[in-house]
Amino acid sequence: MLRHEFQPGKLVGGACLVAAGVVYAGDARGLWQVPWFVGVPLVVGGLCLAGAVAVLDRVVRRRRRIRSGGTRETGAESLG
Repeated sequence: MLRHEFQPGKLVGGACLVAAGVVYAGDARGLWQVPWFVGVPLVVGGLCLAGAVAVLDRVVRRRRRIRSGGTRETGAESLG
C-alpha cells in the first residue's frame, strides 16, 4: 500500500531543479562553461512544465473519480 498519492508535477519540478543543479555543478568543477542566463529559463520553464503536469493530473484524476461513481470533492472538504 502506498503511503501517499503519486504527484507527477512534483516529480517534474524536482527533476528540472536537479538538472539546473547539475548544470551549475559541472560549471563550478570546470567540466564545461555555462553562461549565467541559462539557469533562469531552465528553472522557470521547469516550474511551468511542472504546473502544467499537475493541472493535467488533477483533471485526469477528477474525471476518473466521477466516472467510477465516487463523490466530487470540493476545496473545503479537501482542506481537512
